[in-house]
Amino acid sequence: MGTPGQKLSESLEKLKELQDRGVIAIKAGKLSRVHRERLADSGFIREVVKGWYVSVPPNEQPGDSTSWYVSFWGFCAGYLHDRYGEEYCISAEQSLLLHTGDHTVPRQLIIRSSKGNNLPTSLLFNTSLFAMKSTLPHKAEIEMKHGLRLVSLLSSIIHVSPSFFEKHPKSAQIALTMILNNQQDLLRMLLDGGHSQIAGRITGAYRRMGQEETADNIMKIMKAAGYDVRETNPFRILPTATLNRQEKSPYVHRIKLLWHSMRHLVARLLPDSPGIPGNRAAYLEQMEELYTTDAYHSLSIEKYSVTPALIERVKSGNWVVRGNEEDKQQRDALAARGYWQAFKAVKNSIHKIFDGDNAGKVVSIDHEQWYREMFAPSVSAGILKPSDLAGYRNNHVYIARSRHIPIHKEALPEAMEVFFELLEKEENAGVRAVLGHFVFVYIHPYMDGNGRMGRFLMNAMLASGGFPWTVIPVQERDTYMKALESASVQQDIKPFAEFMAWLIDAGLKGKPVAGLK
Repeated sequence: MGTPGQKLSESLEKLKELQDRGVIAIKAGKLSRVHRERLADSGFIREVVKGWYVSVPPNEQPGDSTSWYVSFWGFCAGYLHDRYGEEYCISAEQSLLLHTGDHTVPRQLIIRSSKGNNLPTSLLFNTSLFAMKSTLPHKAEIEMKHGLRLVSLLSSIIHVSPSFFEKHPKSAQIALTMILNNQQDLLRMLLDGGHSQIAGRITGAYRRMGQEETADNIMKIMKAAGYDVRETNPFRILPTATLNRQEKSPYVHRIKLLWHSMRHLVARLLPDSPGIPGNRAAYLEQMEELYTTDAYHSLSIEKYSVTPALIERVKSGNWVVRGNEEDKQQRDALAARGYWQAFKAVKNSIHKIFDGDNAGKVVSIDHEQWYREMFAPSVSAGILKPSDLAGYRNNHVYIARSRHIPIHKEALPEAMEVFFELLEKEENAGVRAVLGHFVFVYIHPYMDGNGRMGRFLMNAMLASGGFPWTVIPVQERDTYMKALESASVQQDIKPFAEFMAWLIDAGLKGKPVAGLK
């Protein structure tokens, strides 16, 4: 008989075989009862619904939803395929959200199926599936995407309810922009289905978006075919940006809409910019004085266990990797050293901004250097490969306990390009700081360090308006993270803007909130 450790190792090998095949939804029959019970008791798998499991990190704390949100879409893909085969599709509303780059984990995922029972199936962390008994669209109107059977983009925009335009105006505008070059197929579906009322809604939506020619064309052709089309505007909120019909990426459209829809509120809530400081040397000196406080709070927010003494030691240079095995294994020391090196790079960028260079342009060029400096100690220690510092992430990444799923790795170059374009064109320094931070972490371009990079970017933009260097206190971590979650999931920037306005205003009055504990 093997030891308990050997037995667990055998079970882990079976789990690894499933993971290597890309299995996320683990059906009970894929593992023997002995392996299943052993892995569940040891915290390596968790039951989602009876007979179905997902992998979890064994050190995940009770109540931590991260691994479930990470697994959600993959679990649903496997579970739905096993249960319904080709006899299901995701609802038109949820399909349209996915087509337009919104992968937020929904509280309830609605599917249509001829085998549906019109009952919810409870999943983990207050999420559920609802299988609506319904006939399915024609096969030509269903497509596979990330293992899920979605209603096609064209069919989705036709079959979503009118309330979708009110609840999700950005996704509706993105979808309508994406099909501008496919008007013939749209008209064919409207005509073949006799959808005169829907044609009136789509016509009104295009007109509200400023697409007069498209709106007139739909109306003219529908009426020529004998349909009585009455134009209606389905948007309650006027779309806030004109999107480029040649741009195919839904993520690029979404980032533009987020920025333009949020900027006015942010500008209204933040204090007025003091302007580039007259005494630039004094500003940079104050940055240096705040460094220990800033590093302590920024690293602590990321759950590093750092102390002011450790921060000062790595700052002073009394820290080397080679020949110092204790520090080499010290994750916190590596993070502290990287933070100091990145801080110096950010300071160089602020020098350029003070010399009159466009703040957004400076950061678009320099941010990769900040990132390299932040993780250079880990490369020196042999924890990361030098190639890990080249470019943006090449894998998917997730945010702890967040329902927001960052954009796919393939879309990163386009997303970051439009992000920096918006940053460069934005005239309000407060908007550059708040939306610069939010949109950067919304995109999450790196495998690690996104929060620290976002806060560095925020402070570079604050400096461009003469605002003081602002520390986000670790004691306010929950407020900070909830505000970012609200902006990402509900697209409500107000909590984050109010939070930042409070911190900035305190700094302007010489009473910064953060201090060392």
